[in-house]
Amino acid sequence: MLDNISEKRKNIISIIGFLSVPISGFVTDIYLPSFPAMAKTLMVPESSIQLTLTCFLLSYGISQLFIGSFLDAIGRYYPKLISLVIVLISSLAIAFTDNILFICLLRIIQGIAVSIIVISTRALFVDIHTPEKAKHYLGYFTIAWSCGPIIAPFLGGFLEKLFNWHANFYFLAIYAFILLALEIGFGFETIASKTKLNLKNTVEIYKMMLQNKVFVLGIMIQAIAYSIVMLFNITGPFLIENIFKFNSVVIGYCTLILGFSWMIGGFVGKKRMHLDFKESIGLPVVIQLILIVLLIIIGFFIQNLFVLMAFAFFIHICSGILFTSFFTANMMKFPKNAGIAGGLMGGMTYVITSFTSFIVSVTGKINSQNGLSWRYLIFSVFLLLIISVLLKVSDKKTV
Repeated sequence: MLDNISEKRKNIISIIGFLSVPISGFVTDIYLPSFPAMAKTLMVPESSIQLTLTCFLLSYGISQLFIGSFLDAIGRYYPKLISLVIVLISSLAIAFTDNILFICLLRIIQGIAVSIIVISTRALFVDIHTPEKAKHYLGYFTIAWSCGPIIAPFLGGFLEKLFNWHANFYFLAIYAFILLALEIGFGFETIASKTKLNLKNTVEIYKMMLQNKVFVLGIMIQAIAYSIVMLFNITGPFLIENIFKFNSVVIGYCTLILGFSWMIGGFVGKKRMHLDFKESIGLPVVIQLILIVLLIIIGFFIQNLFVLMAFAFFIHICSGILFTSFFTANMMKFPKNAGIAGGLMGGMTYVITSFTSFIVSVTGKINSQNGLSWRYLIFSVFLLLIISVLLKVSDKKTV
């Protein structure tokens, strides 16, 4: 069937693919500036609103561990269409309900649906293009993905200011509808030949990967580095609005700035890949620790959003460097099973991040700048400890 598809149509579906990639960031982050408003409207504690994000991250992470194999067996097109319908309906349902438990359930469902959309989209570039052209398109994949976390909170802050928190989920429904219409109009099944689902073989590959200590520790470092970023995302909105007395638009600007810092960290990490492994990861984690300690000391004298944002900007850059370094290193460990390795990394990263975000949400309100700073420090020290263990394990393997 793919032989009968014109290059023009393949290019069109590729463009639609790039429009689909940011949906994970939009579903994750667009309502972050509305956390305080949701807590007030639904009359629930802050931890309950933060739990809705944890539910999505956990569902999204676990789904990635298995979805790839199923999509190889049943195809990409119809599962993606169904998933877009689910995102559309569930977003409208969240906007119309005032039951926090129902919202958590819908966020779990959205996690599975978004996982299918993202994985099927990532696969279509390889399915329909030559290896050289696919490599060209995939080079822009990360950039397209980064647009979601950067734009979403900024947009969400304005939607909440102009309308209310419900507008965030109306936007998600509209976005899903547009993608659905484009897929129905131009999309097609991209997989040339479906593979037989072999769960036993997949489990064996997972087992082999999980027995590699360097690989597993690398995933843990990725997850903690990302958790440092998510720490601000889930607590920052309440701190900015309740303590510093700014509105949702300012929250959006803050998350936009920190989204760019994460992207900068990614670019710096790529530039540093030629360095010795110890040198490439040692400096960022040490700089991050120093910045956090300085932020804590300054916090005893100055409680100021601009000071917090200045330090957080560079703290997040360090996390971006570490995440990119270990993502690339881990992907190179299993070149013959890069798809499964990518799914396992993505899945475990989001599962661990959901666990850390849950811990943050149940450890009490953050009522000061230093409340956030101390949590930064705990994650960063934990990150340093895991890196130390990884370096010891790596040294033993080279002996």
